[in-house]
Amino acid sequence: MRIVVALGGNALLHRGERPDARVQTANIVRVATALAALAQENELVITHGNGPQIGLLALESATDPALTAPYPLDVLGAQTQGMIGSLLVRALHDALPGRKIAALVTHTYVRADDPAFDRPTKFVGQVYSRARAQTLARERGWSVARDTKGWRRVVPSPAPESFVETETIHDLLAADTLVVCAGGGGVPVVADPDCGGLNGVEAVVDKDLAAALLAQDLKADFLLILTDVPCVYAGFGTPDQRPVLDATPIELRRGGFPAGSMGPKAEAAARFVARTGGLAAIGALDAAYEIVHGRSGTLVRPDLTVG
Repeated sequence: MRIVVALGGNALLHRGERPDARVQTANIVRVATALAALAQENELVITHGNGPQIGLLALESATDPALTAPYPLDVLGAQTQGMIGSLLVRALHDALPGRKIAALVTHTYVRADDPAFDRPTKFVGQVYSRARAQTLARERGWSVARDTKGWRRVVPSPAPESFVETETIHDLLAADTLVVCAGGGGVPVVADPDCGGLNGVEAVVDKDLAAALLAQDLKADFLLILTDVPCVYAGFGTPDQRPVLDATPIELRRGGFPAGSMGPKAEAAARFVARTGGLAAIGALDAAYEIVHGRSGTLVRPDLTVG
């Protein structure tokens, strides 16, 4: 079975942890351990978030006195793909001796006229108090918004249209290679209307929606979205909270999940299932094997009707 795995940013950096290299390296070992059993039995393509990492790089770039201007988000996104990809390859190499593994810096086509460029919504970087976030917004020209734990920077998040490297990923899979790609949703690019050249844009593509499109393009059987909760919850954080163990795309889309947390994951799962007839699931990283085998998480499938 071909499985596209979408790792949440918390797989590398848990909420409240310092963004030190040693912390992220230790967390990656947990990722490799959780995915090793799946990789023994299936073709895996792994994507990952980069919100904390790209936010940190953006802040460092904005305050670096050696620069006349900060690096743009597309370049910083490529940097995070290289860093996180290298950590994943090393950990997976140790967990899967003899397995061919490759990390690929991936570029994602977006539309230059996507309305998302005028409505920043994608959270990046660390959490601030309201006062500190507003100060940074004034000083650096950021847009900020309230997250579940505080205030964070928000940037444009245009919809993914296609991937530059899709054929290359197909070739690697045909050569029995475990592929790490489309990290952080991929480097957002637009095609020059005259010559077709690639131009980076100041944005971050949503990782989960990119993973759904990647799974569709690769004709995957299963989209596995891993996060820090065991399943999707209806009414999360309220007295009426209840687990959603299975759902159709229509039912999942009716859930009204928050845009800054479960919303994109639910939409990505629903989109993949609705478009392909395949299966998707959302659940906890450490239960990855159990989720695929129907023993944990929220399963999203085309038809729950019993014949």
